[in-house]
Amino acid sequence: MTTTTQVFAARKILTMNPAQREATHVAVRGGKILAVGGPAEMAPWPDAEPVDTFRDKVLMPGLVEAHCHLMEGAMWDAVYVGYFDRRDPDGRLWRGLRTLDQVIDRLAGAESQLKEASKPLLAWGFDPIYFGTDRLSVRELDRVSASRPIAVMHASVHLMNVNSAMLDLAGINEDTDIDGIHRAPDGQPTGELQEFAAMFPVHRVLGKGLSLAAAEDPEAVRRFGRVAQLAGVTTATDLVSDLSPLGLHTLREVTSSDNFPLRVVPAFAPQRNPEGGLARVAAAQEGGSDKLHFGPVKFIVDGSIQGFTARLRAPGYAGGQENGLWLIPPDQLLDTFTPFHRAGLQLHIHTNGDEATEVVLDAIETLLARHPRADHRHTLQHCQLADEAQLRRAADLGMCVNFFANHLYYWGEAHSTQTVGPERAARMNPAGTARKLGIPLSVHSDAPITPLNPLFTAWCAAWRQSAAGRVLGEGERLSLEEALHAVTLGAAYTLKLDRLIGSIEPGKLADFAVLDDDPIALGAERLKDTRVWGTVLGGRIFPAPTR
Repeated sequence: MTTTTQVFAARKILTMNPAQREATHVAVRGGKILAVGGPAEMAPWPDAEPVDTFRDKVLMPGLVEAHCHLMEGAMWDAVYVGYFDRRDPDGRLWRGLRTLDQVIDRLAGAESQLKEASKPLLAWGFDPIYFGTDRLSVRELDRVSASRPIAVMHASVHLMNVNSAMLDLAGINEDTDIDGIHRAPDGQPTGELQEFAAMFPVHRVLGKGLSLAAAEDPEAVRRFGRVAQLAGVTTATDLVSDLSPLGLHTLREVTSSDNFPLRVVPAFAPQRNPEGGLARVAAAQEGGSDKLHFGPVKFIVDGSIQGFTARLRAPGYAGGQENGLWLIPPDQLLDTFTPFHRAGLQLHIHTNGDEATEVVLDAIETLLARHPRADHRHTLQHCQLADEAQLRRAADLGMCVNFFANHLYYWGEAHSTQTVGPERAARMNPAGTARKLGIPLSVHSDAPITPLNPLFTAWCAAWRQSAAGRVLGEGERLSLEEALHAVTLGAAYTLKLDRLIGSIEPGKLADFAVLDDDPIALGAERLKDTRVWGTVLGGRIFPAPTR
C-alpha cells in the first residue's frame, strides 16, 4: 500500500453516494479515499501522482457479493456437469449439458483420464430439474464405473448423487437410518442424498473433495480471487465456514499477500462444527485484517426449492411433492440463535421457503422481545417466497434481506412449471416490495450455485427475465439505480461494512470496479452485458486476467 497521494481520473465515476452521484476524479492515499469530484477538488494535492490508466473507463465502487462461498474456487478440481455454460477461473468456457446422456458422456470421458483405480470421480453442477422424468441414479452412474467411487454434487449443493461403489465406501445401505437418503420402492438407496446429514458419510470419505471447507486450500482461495477479479468484485463472503485452525491460517496467509485482490468475509456456521461456538468467532476476530473480516454467523433452516427440500406453506409444491426438510427444527431456533445474538454478532439466516421464513420471523420476534438490540442487521438470506406480510414483519424487526435474484434467470421456468407454479414464481425474490417497505437489501449469486457476477445479478433484479425470455413479476423489478445499489452499498450494509466500502466517498477504502462500459448508459435491459476491465483494491490496480 503506497503512502503517495494518487489522483485517479476516469471517463466517469459512479459513486453510489446520493450527495454526489458522479465525478471524474478521486484522490487516494494510504489505500483510502481523500476526495472525490473534478479537477478543482484535486487542487489541494498539486504534487499527487496522476493515474491516467482509466481515462476511457468507468469507475464504480468495488462490487460486493454478500452471499457466496470460497467453494467456487475449489469446485473446479471436479468435473463440471451443469446445464448452463460456465467459465472457469482460468477463463475456459465449459459448455452446458442439455441431456442426461451428455452428462454421462462427460463423466465417462473424465473417468477414462483417471489413472488411479481407487481415486474417486467427483463432479458438480448437476440439476435434474431440467431433465424431466430422467434421473441420475446408481444405475446410470454405475454405467460410468461400478468400481470407482463417484459423487456428483447438485447445482444447489443441497443434494448429490453417488454410485454403488461410493454407497459402499460411505457405509450407506438399506439399513442406514438418516433423513434424506432417497430410496427405491424396494427400500434400496437410489444414490440420491438430500441435504447435509445424508451427504455427511460421503463427505467424511472424500475429505476436502466437494467440500465447503475450501478455506483450507490455498489454491482454491487464490482461484476464488481470480473469479472475483473477472467480475469486478472487491469484497466477497464465504458464507459457510467452520473457522478451522487450518482454514484461518490459510486465509490469513493468502489474503495478506499484496497480490491477492479481494477482501473476504467468512461467516461461522455452527451447523458444520458447533464446538467452540462464540469463542471460535471471537478468536477469529482477533486475527482479522483489512482484507479479512469476521463476525457474521450463518444458519441454514431449510433446503432448496428446485431440490424440493425447502419448507413451503400451503399449498406446498405445485406437483404435490412432499414438503422439504428442516435443517434446524423450528422448536430449536430460538435457543440456537440466542447466544450469538446476545454476544452482539450478526445472524445470516438461510430461508428459501416461506414456511421457513415464517418460523424464523417468529423466533427473531421473541428473541428481540427478550433481548432487545439496536442495529442488529440480522439478515434473511435467499428469502425467495416471502410475501408482503412477512416482509413487513421483517421491516418491523429491523432485519435486512439478501435475495437470490439469479434464481429468476436460471430456474424461473422450472419454478413456474414444476416447483411453485406461475403465481408464486412471479413474486419470487420480491425486491420491489422490500424496497417499498424500506428494508435494506442486497441480491446475490450464492456462487458456486450460480456464477459470481454481481452486474448480472443486478440485471436479474432489475429485469426479472428467465433464461427462456419470460418476465417474472414485472412489478417486483428494481430500478437500475436500486439494482446497482444492491450490489454495492446495499450489500455492504448487510455485512455491516458500509462504513468502509460500498460507495466512493472520502474516508472509505479505495476499492473500485473498473468497467469498459457505463452501466447507466447501457440501461437495465443490457446491464448484464457490462464489460469488466478489472478492479482497484486499496488503491492497488488489478487488471482482470485475460480470458
